[in-house]
Amino acid sequence: ESSNQVARKRYKGPFNPDIQSYNIKTKQYKKYTDWEGKDFGTSIDKSGNIYFISDEANGEYNLYTFDKGKKTGLTKFSTSIKTPVVNANGGKIVFEKDYQLWMYDVSAKKAEKLNIQLLRNNTLPAEKDYDVVRSISNFDLSPDGKKLAFTSRGELFVSDVEGKFIQHINKKNAERAREVKWMSDNKTLLFNQTSGGYLNLYTVAADGSSPVKQITADKKDDRSVVLNKTRTKAVYLSGRDEVRLLDLKTLDSKMLVKDEIWAFQNSDPGFSPNDEYVYFTAVRNFEQDIFIHHLKDNKTIDLTNTGVTESNPVWSPDGKYIYFNSTRTRPSYPFGLQNPRIYRMALERIDDPYRSDKYNDLFKTADKKEKDTTKKEPVVTPITVDLENIMERLEQVGPSFGSQFLANVIQKGEKTFVLYTSDHAEGRPALWKTTLEPFENPKTERIAGADAFGIDYAESGDKAMILFNGGIYKLNLDQNKVDPVVISTTFRKNLAAEFAQIFEEAWAQVEENYYDEKFHGLDWYATKTRYQAFIPKLNNRSDLRILLSDMLGELNSSHQGFTSNGDEENIILSNRTMETGIVFENTDPYKVKYIVKKTNADKKSIDVQPGDVLVKVNDEMVDNNMDRNYYFSRPSLDKEIKLTFNRGGQPIDVKIHPQNSMANSLYDEWIDNNQKRVDEKSRNRIAYHCMKNMGLPELDKFLIDMTQDFYKKDAMILDLRYNTGGNVHDEVLKFLSQRTYLQWKYREGKMAPQANFAPSDKPIILLTNEQSLSDAEMTSQGFKALKLGKIVGSGTYHWIIFTSGAGLVDGSFVRLPSWGCYTLEGKDIESVGVTPDIQVPMNFEDRINHRDPQLDRAIEEIMKQLK
Repeated sequence: ESSNQVARKRYKGPFNPDIQSYNIKTKQYKKYTDWEGKDFGTSIDKSGNIYFISDEANGEYNLYTFDKGKKTGLTKFSTSIKTPVVNANGGKIVFEKDYQLWMYDVSAKKAEKLNIQLLRNNTLPAEKDYDVVRSISNFDLSPDGKKLAFTSRGELFVSDVEGKFIQHINKKNAERAREVKWMSDNKTLLFNQTSGGYLNLYTVAADGSSPVKQITADKKDDRSVVLNKTRTKAVYLSGRDEVRLLDLKTLDSKMLVKDEIWAFQNSDPGFSPNDEYVYFTAVRNFEQDIFIHHLKDNKTIDLTNTGVTESNPVWSPDGKYIYFNSTRTRPSYPFGLQNPRIYRMALERIDDPYRSDKYNDLFKTADKKEKDTTKKEPVVTPITVDLENIMERLEQVGPSFGSQFLANVIQKGEKTFVLYTSDHAEGRPALWKTTLEPFENPKTERIAGADAFGIDYAESGDKAMILFNGGIYKLNLDQNKVDPVVISTTFRKNLAAEFAQIFEEAWAQVEENYYDEKFHGLDWYATKTRYQAFIPKLNNRSDLRILLSDMLGELNSSHQGFTSNGDEENIILSNRTMETGIVFENTDPYKVKYIVKKTNADKKSIDVQPGDVLVKVNDEMVDNNMDRNYYFSRPSLDKEIKLTFNRGGQPIDVKIHPQNSMANSLYDEWIDNNQKRVDEKSRNRIAYHCMKNMGLPELDKFLIDMTQDFYKKDAMILDLRYNTGGNVHDEVLKFLSQRTYLQWKYREGKMAPQANFAPSDKPIILLTNEQSLSDAEMTSQGFKALKLGKIVGSGTYHWIIFTSGAGLVDGSFVRLPSWGCYTLEGKDIESVGVTPDIQVPMNFEDRINHRDPQLDRAIEEIMKQLK
């Protein structure tokens, strides 16, 4: 999550943080009275008076202080303030309200807006040049094969297929055009563009003979537009739940199917070769099934109907098969598709051709004249769908290694070419084709020059073109290569209009995809109106980030964020801190305290000892009055650094390879100390494992530790404190749920259990705290629901929504909390968190004195069970 979003989030969950202070001179710790509400933004004057903001009174942040230990409100604003800062003497507090500076006078007990006038260089309305080179996002090839239409940065363009003659279609607005299709007259473009942030359908004449015409006016995204072969109909997805049909002659739209399709992360729909059916995917238990809808009978059939995902369907041109992607033995959630393969589904029980029939064809009387020597289109017989045992007729196409993603299926005569991207060769993504032909083994070949994982395909007659990595290429299937089409043209936009567009898109994406239809009780439309009023006041991209982060923060939920950067923000100067793994004394900043294990200084050849005093860095004498970090900051990370230390009057030279950070090593140091604590207090009877996050590398570490250490011991403590989340909760809980169900042995050998590892046979304690968040909370809730053991510590962070995101017009990105996580009783974990079975608080004083009452209590509870 972006730092600006975290800093400004207006989170109002039930967990109450404490305001605490520690007096450095007297070494006394003080905790202030608990209260309702959330409290952030603390500032302190030289007399020790604390000023902070809290939303306790009315749900909006106001200024507070302590008067004789009692919390006292100083302001009563109806909109929130932020970042209060008190002056040293304590008489004035300056803060921000509604993006303006205010001052609170402590003695007068009055707040007023500061009368500050600024002269600024308003650069956003100025036009800026962009080029379409490597920045094309969508395209189509005209039916006559002579013209291209494409979009770049929300603008619409037309050119010849060689990219020489390019015309920028004037839409007369700053709205974002995303998808574009040629209609059958080779002149009219069907495209979608935003209106109020939502994608709607439009037409425009590429030759300028008719203006832009709006076809739909939906308060939801109309997207994934696919035309039939004759370009008389289009099928598209609308919002979260509609598959719609557009008649390209009348431009009338009608709903075909209402189902759970989600408003993003969709497979494209399409038509059967004879236009009898429309196919699409809909979601069942978070997984996509492939459906076909008979247009005449208005009947829908779930073709696949499994508990795993089948996606990216393509109907073969001869009408006999549907090709698709699937990982047939594993659901796609929560990990996503794991090494998907390509399959084809025979719609009937199709027999292979017979060699004897081909032999007999050799003796048939040929026509005197071959009137048609051109390539013939595949013959489409009437389509029959035999549902009996249809999933048993699947055949895998292509490699059985790596990940394959279907792009298209092409037929020429008796040959079928299956196009897909794959990384099965050396792990590098590229475009491949597998050729299927009667009486021949399948042949798989790489398409030279098309190294990408995502491609778009368009064809017209014998011409085929693809788009990847922002560029358009001619596809030569016979020679297995692509040739780039060099397209370059400049167009102009201004950032003021683009920022307004980004705001609209971001708001609409959240409106359509936010997991809670009640928006946590917030009027999302009124929120848009309030924040949109500030759009004309934006002066740079940083302002845009602040504005959108504040608006998202009104939702009072986790897993939100907005990121945006542009080349106008490029900086010339930068600094990197070079970490060595050496920790210096706080009171003597050039004296070595110790070496952190598992860092680059922790090597056999490096002789650095506690008590050594740093005197030179790269042969430059250090100044003891200078901040030490000055000598370890460079524009980029150096490959090596030379340090000279004074040890008892003798110079010691060492060379170290600097590292980006040693935060991970310090984390490991904390874990190692915990391990020692557990070993000592349990006399090596309890295994201890800490997961820093719920990512795949940490899952591997967990499983390795379980199979190397835990199975030898009598109990386990799994520490999820400070865990930052991920998505491996299911794998962790599956492992922990295993129990012994039988034993086996070789003759006269020792009995061995099945399953090999049975954690649930032994006591398990799970440790959580207020910084256990996201997938750590899913794991904790699952641990509790499955009754795998006790949870010890403090309540989790209330920060669990599964998330995705959407790209905006200029490449900005809005993070979308789209899937809520609930207990078996239906409670939103984001709201209630996970409460430990045994509450053990841990405060500031515990931390600075290296006490860990939570870990101690976990050890104590397990030892009771082991007696």
